[in-house]
Amino acid sequence: MPAPPESPRPGSPHPESPRLVAKDGKALPAPDTVVEPPDPDRLPDVAGHPVGGPAGEIMAPPTVPLAGLFGGEAFDRMLHAGLARLTAGISPAALGLAFTDWWAHLALAPGKQVQLAEAAWSAALRLAVALSRNAAGAEGSAAISPARGDKRFRDPAWNRLPYAIYCQSFLLAQDWWRQAAGGVPGVSQHHEAVVSFTLRQLLDVHAPSNYLATNPLLARETLAQGGSNLYRGWLNALEDWERRVSGRGPAGTEAFKPGRNLAITPGKVVYRNDLIELIQYSPATKEVRPEPVLILPAWIMKYYILDLSPQNSLIRYLVGAGHTVFAVSWRNPGAEDRDLDMEDYRRLGVMAALDAVTAIVPDSRVHAVGYCLGGTLLAIAAAAMARDGDDRLQSMTLLAAQTDFTEAGELMLFIDESQLTFLEDIMWSQGYLDTSQMAGAFQLLRSNDLIWSRMVHDYYFGQRRDQTDLMAWNADATRMPYRMHSQYLRRLFLNNDLAQNRYPVDGRPVTLGDIQVPVFALGTAKDHVAPWRSVYKIVLLTDSEVTFLLTSGGHNAGIVTPPGHPRRIYQITRMHNHEGYIDPERWRASAPVHKGSWWPAWQSWLAERSGAPGPPPPMGRPEAGFPALEDAPGLYVHER
Repeated sequence: MPAPPESPRPGSPHPESPRLVAKDGKALPAPDTVVEPPDPDRLPDVAGHPVGGPAGEIMAPPTVPLAGLFGGEAFDRMLHAGLARLTAGISPAALGLAFTDWWAHLALAPGKQVQLAEAAWSAALRLAVALSRNAAGAEGSAAISPARGDKRFRDPAWNRLPYAIYCQSFLLAQDWWRQAAGGVPGVSQHHEAVVSFTLRQLLDVHAPSNYLATNPLLARETLAQGGSNLYRGWLNALEDWERRVSGRGPAGTEAFKPGRNLAITPGKVVYRNDLIELIQYSPATKEVRPEPVLILPAWIMKYYILDLSPQNSLIRYLVGAGHTVFAVSWRNPGAEDRDLDMEDYRRLGVMAALDAVTAIVPDSRVHAVGYCLGGTLLAIAAAAMARDGDDRLQSMTLLAAQTDFTEAGELMLFIDESQLTFLEDIMWSQGYLDTSQMAGAFQLLRSNDLIWSRMVHDYYFGQRRDQTDLMAWNADATRMPYRMHSQYLRRLFLNNDLAQNRYPVDGRPVTLGDIQVPVFALGTAKDHVAPWRSVYKIVLLTDSEVTFLLTSGGHNAGIVTPPGHPRRIYQITRMHNHEGYIDPERWRASAPVHKGSWWPAWQSWLAERSGAPGPPPPMGRPEAGFPALEDAPGLYVHER
């Protein structure tokens, strides 16, 4: 397979995407120089001087650099990309550095070693006592209880012999390794977290709940069904393998299709470029608020998480509440888009959409909404607009979006120089980060729920979970261009440039402190992608009024919380910069708790910052260059 074209490391000049117009102020580099083969009559001698002579005369051979035989940097990158396919994208060097740091310091900590020896001896004694009490039929004989949130061993069957031996031994070993990985003097915080995470993943592979012989629930079900559950599980495994090979989605997702039963809120595509389609939704009320709402979703997934089935559609809810709503639908990039960067996404995404919205609804400011990566990009664009005197925003809403990445959760385990270089080489070889490679990292963060529990349920019990609209959307993933994703990880996750006022836009850094419009920031309590304490940091970075809302649920399910959703709660307060800083823990302890969906609270916040309702604007504006191109959800949402 031919090697992909060389691309410079992030931060150096790069060629434009062939699909895009040239950027202002950036000259396209000259094509790579083609090295012609040497003239056989002018071969150099060993000193480098050309030597000519009649045919048949012996001449010195040319000197061939060793790097030329192996391709130099390109060879290294291809090697790393191939290795990544065997390591699930994890850099062996990064893991090796972390474990070397931990092991070397542990070897030089005899006090810690004594503590671990005592812990091991204590665990063995506790296990022996608990098992003897268990054998005698005594209640409450467990040596250790599962961690909070660990649902694997809740069934009483795990307390009966011999399964109590497997369960208790595993939990005690898990606790011992947790103690061994942490608290070793001298180990860097990042390396300690990597070691703890890796050991936890390795231990979870060997959990007794994962195997037929050591899982009492599986044994009971297999006996009751005469093994038919294992046969169904085998068929499920074959089907999943076939679907992965053929590129089809998970079983059951074919029942959900955008434009058929998802993303069916009526609207028109009113603008399209090489990166986005802009959808304007048809009004559902006779009068609407004068300020339109522009939604910028993350491009890591399809936009219609905010327009799922009608009962779960946030966009439909906003339209029904009397708002004019626009939403960006991102194109799914391919290898030809390898050199799209963060500036392309700001310029051709946020700013192009904003230009179209303000042309269709002139003389009105815009309520801008960003979700996840889209929120981070919106904050960058808003800071640049404030710096440059662009006052077209009425408010800014950030849904599960980070602006300070110092507490970005367990995703930071995959962010250091070694790991990023390894990841860049994977993307360089393909031109993008594939959907399966992204999904693997997110699944590791919740391996019990997303990997092992699913394996047991589907392949041992032989059952299938009913697909939902949210699950079908989650399987409809997109790719990430090489250069954009590299810049995003380095500038934001690794270097935290935005929070440190170093992030450049048009050659000059921006600061979130310039933003003066009201901010609504939402975090979700169980978010593994954008932890709510990280989202909360926006209160430190901007001088504007910030309304912070914390809702129950995770990164996606916490957002898709329509009115009437059971068991949902939220907390909300409005903060001003002159009132003094409240840390997140104190805020959570003091903020009042409300039952139900957060959607009405946010809609009320938007309405308070909007004018009196009036006639709805036209669908598109052909005279301004924005005709209605076709019905929503458009073309880009169907790209694979």
